[in-house]
Amino acid sequence: MKIIDLEHGDARLITDLLPVLLDLRPHLTEELFLSILEEGQGQGLRFTAAYGADGVCVGAAGWRIVATTSVVRKLYVDDLVTSAASRSTGVGRALLAHLEQHAEAAGCAVLALDSGTQRTDAHRFYFRERMAVTAFSFDKPLR
Repeated sequence: MKIIDLEHGDARLITDLLPVLLDLRPHLTEELFLSILEEGQGQGLRFTAAYGADGVCVGAAGWRIVATTSVVRKLYVDDLVTSAASRSTGVGRALLAHLEQHAEAAGCAVLALDSGTQRTDAHRFYFRERMAVTAFSFDKPLR
């Protein structure tokens, strides 16, 4: 497996990563994703792709380093997804390990993510990866 941090403007964000990301975020269109990339770049949004031995993208992670008053600095994972055909093959573990290296290099105290309450398979994975539920996430829909 090969893990690559994709730079802003890299065509593989659309050709390789977006199709995998759609498994988790089916509402995205190419146009919307490009808009999010443009706005998110100024907020530190980055994407990392995992490629199988055949050169096909099998996993994606969207992430950023965030300064907070609670933990000072954390690496926040916006998106973590493995293609359906590649689940339970170590892709998610490899992506998390790669992001943890980024977090440590940036002096982060925490690697954090939110996960929808319905995603019980993902929760089992996060627990196996020694992650803990440390807070509740509250949302108020505005539209």
